[in-house]
Amino acid sequence: MKSRADLMAFLDTIGVAHTTHDHPAVFRVGEGEDVKAAIPGAHTKNLFLKDAKGQLWLISAADRTVIDLKRLHPVIGSARLSFGNEALMLEALGVTPGSVTAFGLINDSDHRVRFVLDKVLADAASVNFHPLTNTATTTVTAQGLRSFLAAVGVTPLVVDFTQMQVAAGEAVR
Repeated sequence: MKSRADLMAFLDTIGVAHTTHDHPAVFRVGEGEDVKAAIPGAHTKNLFLKDAKGQLWLISAADRTVIDLKRLHPVIGSARLSFGNEALMLEALGVTPGSVTAFGLINDSDHRVRFVLDKVLADAASVNFHPLTNTATTTVTAQGLRSFLAAVGVTPLVVDFTQMQVAAGEAVR
């Protein structure tokens, strides 16, 4: 599994500019508001899910986005969703609870996880994610995030959570 240092080296290799801020551990949305206030860009919440058919999902949304899991599955084309357990999270993304991040896709070399990206984040100038640990926050531009995803072979499904629909031009896989 790749570490924070491996992630930073990878971002450098693919030419994605990034800035990382170290801070005390943050485990849930709502914690660390003072940390977020000091870091520009869109802040995120990330959910690691498993559907009733065993498909793994990673949802990255703006931190204030409301996600209704009971209504989400038909929008993204999944079976009913529930939270994935810690062992599966560590195996698939190389992270533990509180550290779930889109950057964890660097560890999903088998492409077991389908990635759903909030349209708010897709449209943001810059976005913030934990760099595989919840003791830091890494900022990249939206283009930098797209470059990272392309480099790890992931095409996001962009969802407009305000409308609970796949964003225009995005297809369900």
